[in-house]
Amino acid sequence: MKAIVLAAGEGTRMRPLTFTTPKPLLKITDKSILAHNLEQLSKVGISEAILVVGYLKEKIKQEFGNRYGSMSIVYVEQKEQLGTGDALMQAESFVDDRFLVIHGDDLHFAEDMKKCLNHETAVAAKEVINPQDFGIFVSDNGFVKDLIEKPRNPPSNLANAAIYILNKSIFDFLKRVKKSERNEIELTDAIKEMSENEKLHLEIVENWTPLVYPWELLKAMEMMMINLKRNIHSTASVEANATINGEVVIGKNSKIKNGVYIEGPVIIGDNSDIGPNCYIRQNTVIGNNCKIGNAVEIKNSIINDNTKIEHLSYIGDSIIENNCNIGAGTIIANLRHDNKNVKFNVKGEVVDTGRRKFGAVIASYSKTGIHTSIYPGVHLGPFSWTVPSVAVKENIKPFHIYDGKLKQIEAKKIDEVIKSDEDKKILINLFEHLKKEE
Repeated sequence: MKAIVLAAGEGTRMRPLTFTTPKPLLKITDKSILAHNLEQLSKVGISEAILVVGYLKEKIKQEFGNRYGSMSIVYVEQKEQLGTGDALMQAESFVDDRFLVIHGDDLHFAEDMKKCLNHETAVAAKEVINPQDFGIFVSDNGFVKDLIEKPRNPPSNLANAAIYILNKSIFDFLKRVKKSERNEIELTDAIKEMSENEKLHLEIVENWTPLVYPWELLKAMEMMMINLKRNIHSTASVEANATINGEVVIGKNSKIKNGVYIEGPVIIGDNSDIGPNCYIRQNTVIGNNCKIGNAVEIKNSIINDNTKIEHLSYIGDSIIENNCNIGAGTIIANLRHDNKNVKFNVKGEVVDTGRRKFGAVIASYSKTGIHTSIYPGVHLGPFSWTVPSVAVKENIKPFHIYDGKLKQIEAKKIDEVIKSDEDKKILINLFEHLKKEE
């Protein structure tokens, strides 16, 4: 059986992380969202995954190539962002009469897919406490009766969990639906029409985890770490006076130096250097080729590949993307004085994260000067820097340096600093695009 994975969107509500990384490639543990989903597809016997890509497509292709384990991968491009329905239509000629569809930027699980695969056609729904924020199914004796997008007065609490078992008739419905207010072809509109013309089973699932905002990556990471099993690679070195407690994974050739105290669950990738005298606290993921310097404390955070966190720094409840350099003595605060939930700016709107503790979101190729202090809920765009001894109370735009005021970094600095040709191209294109928007 084949599966179509929708992975073409920009993920704008995940900014600033998705300026330079496609949302499906954002990591939650030592795996990206998309790698997790491909693994789950493989578990239910999918022989071929058709990835519909668009935004930063080359990064996805480079990451996975044409296979994931025993499963072959085919790429189809959605050239314009015209909605999930349009994305699915790009794969019409690649599937047989019955196939599985998932969104590649949410977390899906084999157990939920198996439930749906018990039927010739089916959709998945999960009970939620905030149905007004989702597409909501109405059930009629186990079949879809209606599908309503973000209703003000929800008729049920069954959120669309974005797992579909479909046949090729869905493409006929997609070709007939009208474009939405966003000028997009919505897959949900076609699903609704399909349910009005043929029986469509509705399966209630438990595991689906939607990922919309950056802080939800931390929530997903915390959930996934519950089942972590201790595994220290034979090539990793742990010095005599380091302490490792609980479920801890340490990858190939990583070094854990004297005085380091690791309190699992914690994941440390390959070729990373930790210590001496660090405190790595529960629910922390440190990627490959990272350097965590002397007397650094990290708690409940995701630190991505090729990032350096220099000595005497504290990182709490934060997400730091690839290739960042956190200067010595940088402190990321994760708690407000009034103990209220931390808020975060999403596309110009202030959103309550629902988290009492939440630190910073720092995008790729950012740098902090020594003794930088960062307030809770602040984000730094890609290629943004701070000067020494500054308190960062506001978000820093991509390609800006902050010394109490924002100043744009010259484009030539990208060429001077970035080694990867692919990343250099992405950053220069982004710089030019954002410059046009100003």
